[in-house]
Amino acid sequence: MAKKKVATAQAKVSDYGILLSPVITEKSASVGVPGRTVSFKVDPRASKEEIRGAIERVFSVKVEGVRTCRFIGKTKRTAKGLGKRAGFKKAYVTLVEGSKIDLVEGL
Repeated sequence: MAKKKVATAQAKVSDYGILLSPVITEKSASVGVPGRTVSFKVDPRASKEEIRGAIERVFSVKVEGVRTCRFIGKTKRTAKGLGKRAGFKKAYVTLVEGSKIDLVEGL
């Protein structure tokens, strides 16, 4: 019998448009399961399924769960009147036991 070829999913350009940047703070390190939960700023239009797929393809890991929250931009007073900060969406990604994403490697 011939061996089946296992297709490995490669990251697409749209995956990098979903994941905007990692969030590396003390709070993000302490939230969730230590060492298995990673947080990212993501595109506000992205769904949990799209975020899960992008993480799995870009970092070649298995994702256990995705939690998201939206942050509304604050109104701030400036010298020229009122200004507004931009809002964003953050995703907390929990990885399967044994998977790991090292975001600070090489710094």
